[in-house]
Amino acid sequence: MNVFDSLPHDLSGEVFEILAENENVKTERIISKGHSSPDTGWYGQDKNEFVIVIKGNARISFEDGRSTSLNAGDYLNIKAYKKHRVSWTDQDTETIWLAIHY
Repeated sequence: MNVFDSLPHDLSGEVFEILAENENVKTERIISKGHSSPDTGWYGQDKNEFVIVIKGNARISFEDGRSTSLNAGDYLNIKAYKKHRVSWTDQDTETIWLAIHY
C-alpha cells in the first residue's frame, strides 16, 4: 500500500480515511484541497493528535489566537482538548495529512 495511491477524484469535501485503528490508536489519511474547518466550531477531541503534512500546505489555528503553517514534512502534536481548527489548505493542490489519534 502507498499513501499516495487511490486518491479520490471528487474532492468537493475533505476526505477522511482510517488506515489502521485499535482501542487506543487511530491512524487516518486526510485529503484536503482548499478546505478548512467550519468557522462556527473548534476541534477539541479527547485524545492527543499527531499530524504531519506529507504533501501540500495548511494552516492550523488555535482558540488562543496562535496559528501554525505546515508544509510537506512539517508535523505538530496537539494535546487532547486543545481547541484547534484547520484555517486554510492549498486550493491548487491536494494537501495529504497523516493524523494519529492516541
